[in-house]
Amino acid sequence: MSALTIDKIRKNYGEVETLKGIDIALDSGEFLVLLGSSGCGKSTLLNIIAGLAEPTSGDVRIGDRSVVGVHPKDRDIAMVFQSYALYPNLTVARNIGFGLEMRKVPAAERDKAVLDAARLLQIENLLDRKPSQLSGGQRQRVAIGRALVRHPKVFLFDEPLSNLDAKLRMEMRTELKRLHQMMKTTVVYVTHDQIEAMTLATRIAVMRNGRIEQLDTPEAIYNRPATLYVATFVGAPPMNMLNAKRSADGLTIDGAVITLPLPRAQRPSRSASPSLSACDPKP
Repeated sequence: MSALTIDKIRKNYGEVETLKGIDIALDSGEFLVLLGSSGCGKSTLLNIIAGLAEPTSGDVRIGDRSVVGVHPKDRDIAMVFQSYALYPNLTVARNIGFGLEMRKVPAAERDKAVLDAARLLQIENLLDRKPSQLSGGQRQRVAIGRALVRHPKVFLFDEPLSNLDAKLRMEMRTELKRLHQMMKTTVVYVTHDQIEAMTLATRIAVMRNGRIEQLDTPEAIYNRPATLYVATFVGAPPMNMLNAKRSADGLTIDGAVITLPLPRAQRPSRSASPSLSACDPKP
């Protein structure tokens, strides 16, 4: 049974179709990164999983339970936002434990959960401070701690590192990777940063115009892109593209023939000369 199933999800805003039939199934403990440029639909999909938006059609299941129409607080998920969303008048300890407090968890149990999360994130010395007394990296740790104490079935991250400087982003990527390896929790993580995606993910869904161009491991996305868009979007610098014609002798580019070491079974007949891109993974 999948930990999270996204089944034929579509989302329309009036006549504008933002998501065009998204299908994803995540096993328990997977770290999925939704990667794409602004406007591709990745944050809309995350909001539908969280219950902050409802799909026009399709289903979202957490475990074996459909959660379409279920209130966010009843979905057994925890979300970490880009803006931290901390309560400025509460201490770090109360920010981390606020969700448990609202659920009437006994004080002793709540205090233990807060301390355990703080130790895991190495912020136990900050529990008495207010958010205004913290650095950006420390605030993000508090936001993650607030999600950790709930022990949800699925963690959702909406570009959580985009407000940090380059050094802090690198440190927090390492921290998130360590936490995931320790806790083995299912994660859905939205970003437009390729480095974050390649570093953190067990699988990446590259999105474009409301569709998934490729859903695969980081290694496969990088080395075996399924489409020209993925080939040009992932990697720095991006792949070079050349117009070419294929024949039994190889590729013809600007009049020059480049011999390809293809097995005989994969060679086209001498009469065939289809046009293709030089980065086609199956020449």
